[in-house]
Amino acid sequence: MDANRDTFETRLSNNAREIEALLDTLLSPSPLFDEIVRPDTLRSAMHYAVLNGGKRLRPFLVAESAALLGGDVQAALRVGAALECVHCYSLVHDDLPAMDDDDLRRGKPTVHIKFDEATAILAGDSLLTYAFDIVAAPETALSDTSKAALVLALARAAGLGGMAGGQALDLAAEKQAPDEAGIIRLQAMKTGALIRFACEAGAIIAASPPEDRRRLRAFGEKIGLAFQLADDILDLTSDAETMGKATGKDAGRGKGTLVAFHGMEWAEAELHRHVRDAEDLLAPYGARASILTAAARFIADRKS
Repeated sequence: MDANRDTFETRLSNNAREIEALLDTLLSPSPLFDEIVRPDTLRSAMHYAVLNGGKRLRPFLVAESAALLGGDVQAALRVGAALECVHCYSLVHDDLPAMDDDDLRRGKPTVHIKFDEATAILAGDSLLTYAFDIVAAPETALSDTSKAALVLALARAAGLGGMAGGQALDLAAEKQAPDEAGIIRLQAMKTGALIRFACEAGAIIAASPPEDRRRLRAFGEKIGLAFQLADDILDLTSDAETMGKATGKDAGRGKGTLVAFHGMEWAEAELHRHVRDAEDLLAPYGARASILTAAARFIADRKS
């Protein structure tokens, strides 16, 4: 293992521990100012949803993008926790019977199986709302201008024209398979939008010039495409035990993927092309970007 990869994996693991400790605190039983009470079943379902494993890649990208540009470490940690709440809400809702109908997530029962469907819906709703609470709260030591920019960017990435819209297109794809352009658009919304935000958020936290924000946003778009391609490849080549969730479901439902369109050899070559493009975007930062470039390679090479 090369030194950059070793450093990357150490920092990924350390950031995951910090994010999980923060999420545990944020989801404690004690109500915050202006909260009346935290119903225990709902709070427990939220806690279960966000603290049931995972690599915490998205908050790591927030932290490392901010670090690259000299952003506040603790503010980046809180924004990363907010993003993880949005990501985990999406998983809770995606797993519901009306959506992807999954019983397993990260090797454990999904929230609606562990609790019930109504609690899972409310847990997802509450996690999404709480994400914006975390960003806006006084404990997030950023200017009001930066907080407003983060709230806007996260809302756009998560909503109608981003992740939620992408999930709607994904459900529609079960009835009528999209063409190649439609698949790329769907994946850029459903998977890529939050990854793009994770990278762009670092520049917002650091109050960097517009060029840095554009460059980090483009980097996020590239690794988002790589992430989805890797996911589609793993869906065909891995198994439920390794992935911690059901595999082969897209093919079983007749959903089109770029792998199905072009074949495995093309998909693997395209995956590595996206990684090279991502690395090129960070070239102006030199060695300071080594952790983020290692993250791009990790996304391409991951096994689960």
